[in-house]
Amino acid sequence: MMCEGPPIRSAAPQRTKRKVGEMAWKAWQSNGRRRRAGMLALMSLAATGACAAGTSSAAASAHAARTFSLNESGDLHLMSKHGFTLDEHGSASGTVSGTIYVQLTIASTNRVTAKVTIYPSGGSISGHATADYRRGTTSASFSGTMSVTGGSGRYANAHGSGLGFSGTIQRSNDAITVHVSGSASD
Repeated sequence: MMCEGPPIRSAAPQRTKRKVGEMAWKAWQSNGRRRRAGMLALMSLAATGACAAGTSSAAASAHAARTFSLNESGDLHLMSKHGFTLDEHGSASGTVSGTIYVQLTIASTNRVTAKVTIYPSGGSISGHATADYRRGTTSASFSGTMSVTGGSGRYANAHGSGLGFSGTIQRSNDAITVHVSGSASD
C-alpha cells in the first residue's frame, strides 16, 4: 500500500508514481524469502481477522424470518381521482386488520395496477399488484397477484410474492372492495 503526502522538494528530480512503484517492487524482490513469508503471513492473518469480524457482526444482526398470513378484506371509499387513478381508503379486516390505502390505476381496458399499504397494529405492510380487469355495466372486477415489498415497525423487512389480489369497483361512486390473501415473511 502506498501512502501519498505532500511533494518533497529537493534538488534531485521528482520521482513519478511509476518509478516509486518500480523501486518498491525491486526492494520486494531483493528482500529475503523469510521476510516475504513473514509479511504474507501477517497480511493473511489481518485478512482473516477482518473476515471473522465481518462474519460475527453479520451473524449478530441476523434474525430468524417470521412468516405471517394475510387474509384481508376491505371496503374502501374514494378519496381522490386523477385520470384513471383512484386513491382509496378504508378498513381492512382479517388476520392483521387495520387501515388500508389502495392507489388503483386502470392501466388498459383489461389491466389494473395498484399500490397497497395496510396499517395493522405495530407497523405497516406495503406492496404492489397487477390484475386482470373486467368491466361490467354497474361494476368492474379485478383479479391478479400482489407482491409485498416492505413495511415498517414489526413488518420492516416484510417481503413476499404471489399473494392473491382481487376486488370490485362500483362504477356509480368508484368505491372498491379489495381482498388480499397469501403469505409473506419479515
